Amino acid sequence: MIYDSHMDTPSQLIRLRNLGIDNPHAHVDFPKLKAGGVDGAFFALYTPAEMAPDSATRYALEMLSAVYDAADANPDYAAVTFSPEEAARNREEGIFSIFMGMENGSPIQESLSLLRTFYRLGVSYVTLTHNGDNAIADSAAEAKRWGGLSPFGREVVREMNALGMMIDLSHASDKTFWDCIRLSEAPVVATHSCCRALCSHRRNLTDEMLQALGEKGGYVGINYYPAFLSDEFATRPGEAALMDEAEAVEAEFIREPSNPAKVNAWNRMQERLMAQIHRPGVKEIADHIDHAVRWAGIDHVGIGSDFDGILVPPEGLENVSKTPALIEELEHRAYSRSQIDQLMGGNLMAVWERVSKCAE
Repeated sequence: MIYDSHMDTPSQLIRLRNLGIDNPHAHVDFPKLKAGGVDGAFFALYTPAEMAPDSATRYALEMLSAVYDAADANPDYAAVTFSPEEAARNREEGIFSIFMGMENGSPIQESLSLLRTFYRLGVSYVTLTHNGDNAIADSAAEAKRWGGLSPFGREVVREMNALGMMIDLSHASDKTFWDCIRLSEAPVVATHSCCRALCSHRRNLTDEMLQALGEKGGYVGINYYPAFLSDEFATRPGEAALMDEAEAVEAEFIREPSNPAKVNAWNRMQERLMAQIHRPGVKEIADHIDHAVRWAGIDHVGIGSDFDGILVPPEGLENVSKTPALIEELEHRAYSRSQIDQLMGGNLMAVWERVSKCAE
């Protein structure tokens, strides 16, 4: 089984992508998911940290609606899915399961009622922050506002426990992470993070964090973004400047996704990134999996690719259709078939079930 805990595909739908066709410059679409043997994935409703709360709520609802529309347009292949049990039934029928996550809690504003509404609409986890402190908690990018969880954030943790929603600590500051470990009665997750011992990025988890996740019955989904895999990424002459240029070109495309010139410019930039930047690849992803297994335990590690949310993919995993390459690497490292099933999706479904049972 293959279940991915984090893809940023909803924002691409807003940029007019048709998931029903094989898009040459896309990380994710339904044909690629089928080719990669992927059974389901969490599609994250990502809102930027700088977006005002009212705008973030509207944007999240627009993305949510777009995901439902994409599923409705491809009923023979995909369905919005609310539970691991439903996912198991879909898998037997050859239906791809779309799970919903929210990346950045800003759309709930300071309202537990809005949190409950998004839950009723299918949002099964909330990544508490993105690259900025918000009303819920401090982020890894800033960590200046609350010193961890805010008073409202503590209410959010308790309410998510009561609902059976997974608390996602990717992007959270270290202090926010430890506040949630102490406060949450249910396991917590990091849906798209890597290991700080192997790559020093502040978004990554320390060995102590990995161990705490495992001891709490939680989960970490290893991220594929090269910047989280290796400190050497984009350090060669000209590479950092090219990455900055790429961010500017992508921003222009996001502002005008229906402008053919902006679309073409972004597609050309993606080709330049793939050709000109040295990227870590499948081996480094497996290295992070190995390390996370060592500290969190084999039952608490999975994949959270971050596809559709990263500027450049890793070598050998350029899009989701290449997923079997990672399975082959894990086989070469002597993981058993049952262990690979756990790492590629079983552990994600298991932690979701554990969180749900805590709410019963």
